[in-house]
Parts: sequence; structure tokens; C-alpha cells
Amino acid sequence: MRNAWLFLIFIGAFAFFTSCDKKRVYDEYKPVKGGWDKDSTLVFKLGKLDSLQNYNLFLNVRNNKDYNYRNLFLITEMRFPQGKVITDTLEYEMAAPDGTWLGTGFGDVKESKLWYKENVSFTEPGEYRIAIKQAMRKNDQVDGIENLEGITHVGFRIEKDLQ
Repeated sequence: MRNAWLFLIFIGAFAFFTSCDKKRVYDEYKPVKGGWDKDSTLVFKLGKLDSLQNYNLFLNVRNNKDYNYRNLFLITEMRFPQGKVITDTLEYEMAAPDGTWLGTGFGDVKESKLWYKENVSFTEPGEYRIAIKQAMRKNDQVDGIENLEGITHVGFRIEKDLQ
């Protein structure tokens, strides 16, 4: 009898937490193992999206204590089905001036939900792709950091713009 109650509580909690995220349309993470190589591109293939709906787009980054920088530079490419490409160079703060991580989470791993684009509509039929590369460099150096330590996962999230 006790196991049945525990099972019901588990099912109820699971249903509660999964149903609270009504804005989520797409949410996927890619692991980054052994450091993020400067030539490594993470690609997210977006499924069919409602062409009449507006969306907000986010980059999700998980980092641990091995990340040695206060900011993060990324290069993104949004590839449209008909061949158009929009490239952005982005900078995000990952830590406060005193070194405190800005992300959420317990322990060594912090997760940051970073704004990418807002009020976006996907009007071309077909598959969209988002490509993300790290673009970190040390001060006064032209060449990028070969292997960026401390980033454990990079994700891409789409939410319905409910305004």
C-alpha cells in the first residue's frame, strides 16, 4: 500500500512539473565533452513550427567551476529552409564582477538561460537550423581559445511569445 502511494505522488509531481512549461516548443541540449573545441559547431535542427506564431529564442549554457572567464562569446547562424543565413556574434556575462556565477543551479554546475532573439516568426516552410560555435579569445590575442574548458552542455530553446 505504501508503494502505491509513493507511486501516485511521483506521478502527480511529474505531471505537475511537466505541465507548467506551457510556453516551451523546442528544448534540446548537446553535451560538450573534454572542452569545447574552437572548430566544433553544435547544430540544432528545428522541427515544424507554426508560421502564424511568434517565438522567443534562447541559448542555454551549463558551465562548471572549470570555466575561467567572466563572459562568453558565441557565433550563431540561423539557416533558413530557402538558403538565407543570419549570423550573429554574441557576448553574454556568465559571472558577476566578484566572480559569482550568474546562472542557476546547485553545486558546481550552473545553467544560464540567455536571450537570443525575441518575437521571431518562422514563415518559410521547411527545416530551420541553428549552429553555435564558441568564439572566446584571450586579451590581446588574435587566435581563439583552442579548447574552452568548463562548458558542459549547450542548448537551444524556443518558447511561444504569449503577449
